[in-house]
Amino acid sequence: MLRTHNCGELSKKNVGDNVVLTGWVDTIREHGKLSFIDLRDRFGKTQVILKGSHSLKPEYCVLVKGQVKERKKGTENKELPTGQVEVSSEKVEILSECLPLPFSVGDSSVNEDVRMKWRYLDLRGVKMQRNLYLRHKVLKKIHEFLDEEKFVEIATPMLTKSSPEGARDFIVPSRIHPGKFYALPQSPQQYKQLLMVGGIDRYYQIAPCFRDEDARADRSPGEFYQLDLEMSFVEQEDILDVIERLFVKIVREIFPGKKLTFEKFPRLNYSEVVKKYGSDKPDLRKDKNDPDELAFAWIVDFPLFEEEMEKGHFAPKHHMFTMPKEEHWKYLNKKEAGKVKAYQHDFVLNGYEVGGGSIRIHKADIQSKIFELIGFDDEDKKYFEHMLTAFKYGVPPHGGIALGIERIVMVLIGEPNLREVMAFPKNKAAQDLLMDAPSNVKQEQLDEVHIKVDVKKKGKK
Repeated sequence: MLRTHNCGELSKKNVGDNVVLTGWVDTIREHGKLSFIDLRDRFGKTQVILKGSHSLKPEYCVLVKGQVKERKKGTENKELPTGQVEVSSEKVEILSECLPLPFSVGDSSVNEDVRMKWRYLDLRGVKMQRNLYLRHKVLKKIHEFLDEEKFVEIATPMLTKSSPEGARDFIVPSRIHPGKFYALPQSPQQYKQLLMVGGIDRYYQIAPCFRDEDARADRSPGEFYQLDLEMSFVEQEDILDVIERLFVKIVREIFPGKKLTFEKFPRLNYSEVVKKYGSDKPDLRKDKNDPDELAFAWIVDFPLFEEEMEKGHFAPKHHMFTMPKEEHWKYLNKKEAGKVKAYQHDFVLNGYEVGGGSIRIHKADIQSKIFELIGFDDEDKKYFEHMLTAFKYGVPPHGGIALGIERIVMVLIGEPNLREVMAFPKNKAAQDLLMDAPSNVKQEQLDEVHIKVDVKKKGKK
C-alpha cells in the first residue's frame, strides 16, 4: 500500500508517528509561510501543514509523508474525528493533477444532468460516498441474514426469453440465430420458480432487472436491483415473517437513529386500506414530516384481477403466477373471476411500495385457467410452455417476494430520488450522460446481428 493510514483514522494516540497519507486536496488555506490543506479520501479528512511554496490545487491527487502532531489548544476541529491532530509534511508528491472543475465536488445543488455527466467527480462528495457506503451496509446485512436463514444465493441468466409480463422488454438480437432475439430479464420470476421445481428450497439474489419504463423519482429507467427471494413449502405468513425480521435487523443495526412506528408490522386488508387512505401504499407514520420515523406495513388480501378489464379480458393485479385463495377457485370463470382474492403481499414504507410478492401457482390446471381468463391464446401460452411442463413434474408449493434495493435505501436514508443512491444512474430521459448512451453503432455491427435500422426523421412543425 502507498499509504500507512487513511485520512479518517489518525488520533492523539498517533502523535509522533511518521505516516504516509494519500488522497485528494479538499481545501487550501494560506497563512504566511505556512499552508494548510485538508486531505480527503473516502474515510475522512486530515489537516496537513505545508512549509514554503507549493503548486497544489483543489482535487490534485497527492501523497503526503510526515509526522503526526497534536494541534495547538484552540485550533482543534471538533467536527472531524481527526480534528485533534495534524500532519506536518516532510514530502508532498503529486500523483496526478486536476483540470479546473466543472463544479465544486460535493455541491449537489448544481443541475442534475451536470452531475450525471461528471459523475466520477460527483461521487467524491461526502454525501454520495455516505449513500453508497450505507447501500453496501444494507446489502451486506441482507447476505448475512439470509445465509443464517439457509438461503442459497444463485445467479440467473441475463439473456433470456421475451414474454408478455407487463413492462416493455429490452431485446437483444442474436448473431447466431438470424431474426431471433433474447430479452434482458424484467425480473428472475420464472427462473426462481423453476429453481423451486429443482429442489433448491430457499433461493435469493440481488438481481439486476431491466424494464423499458419512464423515469420517476422512485423508479430508475432501464435498470434497477432487487432483493429477489423464493421459498418452498411455505405459507404466506412465513415469507412475511422472514422479511420483517430482516428489516427490523437492518434498521436496528445500521440505522439506530431511526425509530419504527410498528415493532410488529401490521397486515392490512387491501380493500380497507384503499377505502381509508385512498391508496394501497399508505404513509402510516405518526409524524409525516419525520424522516427518521419508519412505518413498515404489509398489504394483503388483494383481488387476483384488476377491476377494469383489458380488451375484454381480466388483467392480473400482481402477475399471472399469483395463487388465488383456495376457497375462491370456484370463481375462476368469466362471470365470477372478479370475486377472486389472491395470496399477494405488498411491502410498504412511508408511502412507498418497496416490495411485492405472492404465493405462486404450483398447479398446471390453475395456471392454465388464469392464462385463459387474461386472454392468452395458444400462441401466447407457448411463451410459458416450459413453466406449464415443469409444473407436471412434482412442483412444491412455493412463494416469494422482490424488494427494490434502491427504493428501500432511498427511503431509509431520506433521499428524494433513486439517483442519489446509485453510482451510475440514467437521467430522467433514460440517458447515461457520462458514457453517452444510448448511442449509434457501426453498420458492420448491425449487419452481424441482421438488423436494419429505419428511423423516421421528425418533420418540422
